[in-house]
Parts: sequence; C-alpha cells; structure tokens
Amino acid sequence: MSVIDSIKNQLAPIHPEGYPFIGGFAFASIVLLWVFPPLGWLATLATIWCAYFFRDPARVTPVREGIIVAPADGRVSQVTNAVPPKELELGDKPLPRVSIFMSVFDCHINRSPVSGRVDRIVYRAGKFVSADLDKASEDNERNAFVITMTTPNRRIAVIQIAGLVARRIVPFAREGEAVAAGQRIGMIRFGSRVDVYLPEGTRALVSDGQTAIAGETVIADLALSDPGRTFRVG
Repeated sequence: MSVIDSIKNQLAPIHPEGYPFIGGFAFASIVLLWVFPPLGWLATLATIWCAYFFRDPARVTPVREGIIVAPADGRVSQVTNAVPPKELELGDKPLPRVSIFMSVFDCHINRSPVSGRVDRIVYRAGKFVSADLDKASEDNERNAFVITMTTPNRRIAVIQIAGLVARRIVPFAREGEAVAAGQRIGMIRFGSRVDVYLPEGTRALVSDGQTAIAGETVIADLALSDPGRTFRVG
C-alpha cells in the first residue's frame, strides 16, 4: 500500500451537508490571504476545522436483539430518569434517559440506536441555551424520533437538541421509514446534544462523563438481566 493510499484510509469522508460551509470558508480564506494574510491563515485553519466537523466516518455497529447503541458521539452528560416531552406521547411517567453532549470537535452525524420503524417525527421550536444544561431538554429547539423496535416490540425516543451555537437540526430519516441500528438519521450543525428515552425499567450501561461513539457504544441492553454496572474513573 502506498503512502497516499494509507493517508486516504485514515481520512473520514465528508458529509454532503458540509460542502457549502467548507466552500464558503475556503473562499473567504483565499480572499483574506490576498487582502490580509494573517487573517487569511486564521480562515484557513477555520476551513480545516469545518472539514473536520463535517466528517462522516464509517462505524461498526453491534447487532443483536435488545441492544441499544449511542445515537451520537460525545460525552455522556447525564444518566437519569425524566418525564419525556408531552409531544412524544410516551406517557407521563419518568423513563430512563441518557443525554450525550456533542462539542464542536465531535462528529455530529446522529445514528439510530436500534433497528425498527420511525413512527413519529416531532419538531418543536425553542431557545438556544447551552445544550450542556439540564433545562435544554425542555427549553431548546429540538427534533424527536419515536422509534418502535423490531424485536422486542418496545418504543424509544431520540431527541436532537440544538445548543448555544447550533442553529440547524437536519433529519435524514422520515416517518414510516424502517431504520437499522447504526443507520444515519440526522445531524445537528454545530455544538448540541442528543437525549435517548429508554423503555421503562431499562438499566443504562453507561455513566456520566463517559465518552460515547455513535453506532458503536452500547448504552443499554434489553436482553441483559444483571442488576447494572458500576463505574470508576482512572
């Protein structure tokens, strides 16, 4: 294998959603390099970051009945029980919720946590407070997918939440569409958060502060009968 082929294998492809932004940054870089080089070099760095932000790497998703994988890259900011938003029609009882915060350096492609059917997609306008705050789940602009799992027949919800910098939620999946675990279902442009509401009684297999990888990290297992896991930091 040549050095060029090796480099190509290490570089993640760029999602088409990013082309207009990368092109805009690149054009600004060229103009600024000609007008005022110091700013031009800063714009060049911004162009490189933009290309990095819109990366869309392949993922290896574990496939087994009952497994629920992370829908987003980032830090697990909270594992708790919370009442899901009313528009999801998932009832008024608290459900297990895993929240994943995506910084501007994380990959922002969101993936389906399970295989199943998208029953509902619900968009709600809202504020743009920091996605790392707990109130972002209730106050911020969001887009939710309610998915009925193929096996077992349980429902989960995946909510894309805009953050302080994010101003655009882009869904890829549609209502009634069948999705596979790990399939791309949307993205959020720039820092943001994704909440997953799990079926009642589900025990999360991740902890606050843990790093999640979309489509790969197992956040829950409905077929698992152990009492849960403990975690240590080290």
